[in-house]
Amino acid sequence: MVFHLDPLVAVTIWQRLRRLGGPGLVLLGIADNSVIPLTGSMDVLTIWLAARHQEPWPYYAVMATLGAVIGGYITYSLARKGGKRAMERKLSRKRAQKVYQTFERWGFWAVAVPALLPPPVPFVPFLLAAGALQYDRKKFLAALALGRMVRYTIVAGMGALYGTHIVRFFSRYYKPALTILIALACLGATLTLVQYVRYKRASTAS
Repeated sequence: MVFHLDPLVAVTIWQRLRRLGGPGLVLLGIADNSVIPLTGSMDVLTIWLAARHQEPWPYYAVMATLGAVIGGYITYSLARKGGKRAMERKLSRKRAQKVYQTFERWGFWAVAVPALLPPPVPFVPFLLAAGALQYDRKKFLAALALGRMVRYTIVAGMGALYGTHIVRFFSRYYKPALTILIALACLGATLTLVQYVRYKRASTAS
């Protein structure tokens, strides 16, 4: 089974999210911080909205952060209920152990720093690790909010600063840019699904 996203459906969804503005960022942030991340989509939409100047750019930074925190907390909560076994069904045991070690060493910053960094730096494994290791909820939310707020403040600020050039670029290369974005989202979803099925079979066999 391979995840497939119809391009026409993806275009329709993207257009509706753009029209929603800030609330669209919240919805996309929830999806992007789930176990099926939509690589690069949040950055692109945040930049686009900030570049259009329909609202002050800090508004888009806040709304993007809000969506990311809600989505991240959902993933964290699911991992918290499932524990380490649930995480190891999403990742290989070897990779899970590396994430655990990083998290146990850095704690707060193991969430805040990956939340700040752009793709292709993986972030979902650290959300899962925080939940699986029963990391304190308040500290987790603070770290996630800090990292995402810094990131989207920079992204939205760039959108506002270079708005004219960005709008011109998207107007000229709208279809190729959207095609690449859809392809990255499909790739991320497919890899996540394949990985999940593989380790589910491995855990069943053992």
